[in-house]
Amino acid sequence: MGDCLRCALHAPRQLLHCRALPVFRLDNRLVFPPVHLAEDGVLAVGGDLRVERLLLAYRQGIFPWYNDDLPILWHSPEQRMMMTTRDLRINRSLRKSIRRAPYQLKLDTAFVEVLTACAQVPRPGQQGTWLVPEMLEAYTELHRQGYAHSFEAWDGATLVGGLYGVSIGGAFFGESMFARAPEASKIAFVASVRQLDAWRIGLIDCQVHTEHLERFGAYEVPRLRYIEMLKSVLPQPTRRGAWQFDIDLAAFAASGGGGSEDEPAAGPSAAAHRRA
Repeated sequence: MGDCLRCALHAPRQLLHCRALPVFRLDNRLVFPPVHLAEDGVLAVGGDLRVERLLLAYRQGIFPWYNDDLPILWHSPEQRMMMTTRDLRINRSLRKSIRRAPYQLKLDTAFVEVLTACAQVPRPGQQGTWLVPEMLEAYTELHRQGYAHSFEAWDGATLVGGLYGVSIGGAFFGESMFARAPEASKIAFVASVRQLDAWRIGLIDCQVHTEHLERFGAYEVPRLRYIEMLKSVLPQPTRRGAWQFDIDLAAFAASGGGGSEDEPAAGPSAAAHRRA
């Protein structure tokens, strides 16, 4: 994150007047500037969070991310964190946890609760939340229209972990996850990757680098490479509506999440994608 953007995050009124970080101001028109014009990952400011704009943004490799003291900021990082479902890695410790089947795994039964938990759970080094009320409302509407989905881990009647994201064509745009019990979000994530793979939704957008996702096999690619990969999977029909698991969850648990130990399940490796 460059100095100018850090300044903007601490002094939002300076954002539109900072010559070192030009951004585009959006109006009511459903249009974004070309992503290669993003500066320090920030492409545009303003606009709204209606469903049509959010879907357009995701299709173009753009996502909203901002705090409650800022206008809407639209991002397209120069280096994009992503993975395919075939890149998944599961370490031995997590495999043991999955085999114990400590949680019940569900899909789309508590989307709003997952969204709210992602906004509330404290994160190391992070003050406040980017899931401001406007974002919560917008993604709830995306869910109502069948585009946003939650993968959930339950301990009896208690929601203890999960994640949510947006699905368009053959891509799943992961947004956030939370855990209130050991390994809960990790197990839900592995199950999500296996289910997405079964549905041929093979591209998972992770947005920005985190060591947590890197351990699962995610990696960074240049923005234009990501856009090319995204365009190749978007023509696939979007699986809209409420989702349910149709993989065999008992077999998933018994196999420790499937695949081989600490290796991608199949297909090209992350290194191959970096070279491509």
